[in-house]
Parts: sequence; structure tokens; C-alpha cells
Amino acid sequence: MIPFVSLAPREDLPVVRAAIDRVVASGRFVLGPEVEAFETAFAAACQASHAVGVGTGTDAIALILRALGIGRGDEVITTPLSAAYTALAVLTTGARPVFADVEVDRLTLDAGAAASAVTPRTRAILPVHLYGQAADMAGIERVASRYHLAIVEDCCQAHLATAAGRPVGTIGAAGAFSFYPTKNLGALGDGGAVVTNDRGLAERISRLRNGGQIDRYHHVDAGINSRLDEIQAAVLCARLPLLAGWTARRRTLATAYRAALAEAPVMLPFVADEGHVHHLFVVRTPRRGGRGDRADLQRHLTARGVETLVHYPVPIPRQPAMAGTNPAECPRAAAACDEVLSLPLYPGLADGALSEVAAAVCEFHPRD
Repeated sequence: MIPFVSLAPREDLPVVRAAIDRVVASGRFVLGPEVEAFETAFAAACQASHAVGVGTGTDAIALILRALGIGRGDEVITTPLSAAYTALAVLTTGARPVFADVEVDRLTLDAGAAASAVTPRTRAILPVHLYGQAADMAGIERVASRYHLAIVEDCCQAHLATAAGRPVGTIGAAGAFSFYPTKNLGALGDGGAVVTNDRGLAERISRLRNGGQIDRYHHVDAGINSRLDEIQAAVLCARLPLLAGWTARRRTLATAYRAALAEAPVMLPFVADEGHVHHLFVVRTPRRGGRGDRADLQRHLTARGVETLVHYPVPIPRQPAMAGTNPAECPRAAAACDEVLSLPLYPGLADGALSEVAAAVCEFHPRD
């Protein structure tokens, strides 16, 4: 079986073990020097002025919105094609997620659809840099400028990605990152961070993540408990110097897939920007007679020992959790959800394994 992903430490094992041992020996586990060191290093890697470590990527989004004063009665325009946590983060603030459809090729938030979704209650646009590729930030910036909206970037799948040369997370008011173990930069558990060039915003988020405290037992805001652990911060700091090399490997693998699958019976992922970091390699199955062949392709690959996943099978507006938001239908996202299939792609994937995956895909014969 060729696994979809392998999360066990490899070349990073010595530095990861050393980082864990260092924290255990220190006896300090929450909001200490390891978090501070990682925040400094991650901000530099993202070419941002500030980074704030938090508990999860979901919390990172919610804390940015709260720090911007967005809450009950407000609306945030976002994409229907992502992990549902993007929209759930909006809900936790009391605001309403408003879904605008995706671009046909890139599958990220369509700027024109976002403009059409603006109402007097709209306060922000929340694009997701999906599968490692930046959204159309130039188009989204035009919409935000026209309607005086904040931009909050969901960068949870896009560590070190760029949009027309600009680092994601630095284009809007702030960017949210996840360090869930499957991410391009993953921890050994949950973790997240906010990056921003706004010092005041960073200070508010830093306070909100820690119960709204200005010092111990003095709470000036109704904050939450969302602190990046010292052990996770130490692991992330140890792995961060390897991220550029891992990203280069992802790009090499994606290029190899594109060459090997040039004649395969699938649609290859659209690359709109060379800053793509290929968190996932997502093909789409052709639609025949009104139905897709994804299930057939997935069964075919499973039979040949290739593990695959679907990102994502249900558009967020159709999730039962969103029923109370009166979500709009987004047909382009719904069509994509019926067709997308993610193939194995991670830095440790061997060239020979990739060739086996590609050969298996090329052997697939869609039913008429």
C-alpha cells in the first residue's frame, strides 16, 4: 500500500527529539521561551512583522475576526470549498458566514462572486488559499477596497505560498495558519498562528488567546484559552528550517505528477501562480452522463494499493451545521466536490512510488 501521507519524523527526527527533551527538562510548558522563539522565526519566514502562536488554525481565524471587532450582526464572505472549520470559525464570533462561489479552474474564492455577495452588514472577506495555491488576491483586494472591507487570509494549507510574489498572510489585515500534523509545516498535535504587520492587532490577539489578560489574573477582554504549547512550538521551530526544502520537494513531485499524468483520464490541478506550495495534489474526474467517476477511480486505485482522500466531498453551505445561516447555493463548488480526488503527495514520497501512483491512474478506464 502506498499511503496517502506519512507523518512519522524522518530526517527531522534528531532535532524533534532534542526539542522535546529540552522542553521536558525545562519544566515550562505554556507560553514560554519556545513559543516566543517560534513566533519570531515564523514571522520572519512569512516576511511578516509579527506572529502569535495559538491553539489551532480555527482559533487563529476566529481571533483575527474578534480582534477586528467583527461579531454578532456582521457578515463575512468566504468560500464554500474548504474544510468546514473556516466557516465554523466565523460562527464562533457570532458573525454569519456568507458563501460566494469559487473560480472554475483555481477553485478558490471568485472575486466577482464575492462582490455580488456584499451587503450593508459585510465586514470582511475570508479567502482560503486552497490546496497550497493562493486565491486571486488582486481581485479580492479590489473588492475589499471598493466596499471598505477587511481581508482575513486563511493560510492553513499554504505555508510559504505567495500570490504574485507577495507572501500569503501579509496581504490582508492578518493571516491564519494551522500546524495540524498533515500541514506542510506540522506539529505533533494541534497548533496555529496568526501573522500580521499590524502591531496593535498582534497585541490584541496575543491578549485574547490568553483569556484577555494584561497580566496574571487581570482580564480586560473576554478572551479565550488558545495557547500554543511549548512542546509544539519547540517542534515547529526545529522543523521550520527544513520547510523550504520540503516545499521544493513538493513542487518537484507535483511537476513529476503533471508529466506522468499528461494523458491520464483525469483533469490535472490548475496552477495559477508559481507561488503554489502543493499542500495537496488534487485531480478531478470527468463527468459523464451527469455523474462523476470519482468513486470508480478511487476503488480502482485502492485495488492497486494506492490510498487516496477527498478534499472535500460536501460543500460547506450544504453542511447541516450551516443550515441556520441561510447559505446560498454555490454550483461550481458543488460540482467540484463531486469530482475532486487527492493523490499521495508529501516530501517523503519516493519517486518510484509516485510513478506507481501515476501508472495506476493512467490504467483507469472510466465507464461510458
